[in-house]
Amino acid sequence: MDALQQHLFDSYRAARRGEPAPPAPGTHDAAVLRGLRDHRRFERVVAGRPATGRLRAALARLTSRLGAGRAPGSPTRPS
Repeated sequence: MDALQQHLFDSYRAARRGEPAPPAPGTHDAAVLRGLRDHRRFERVVAGRPATGRLRAALARLTSRLGAGRAPGSPTRPS
């Protein structure tokens, strides 16, 4: 039985019992993924490692390389 069939079965059962229908499959996927990301960040902090992700760390390295030795208002690409 796949997720859609299970949802239809649960909806039918809820209707027969007079209960509210369950949420559709995939409704809370984004919230679950955000919660997982936050939990992993928390575990990294507790373990004493930096909580930044790979993308943030790469962006920080890139901006520090670009920003080193440049005066404000100078072009982003060296001539």
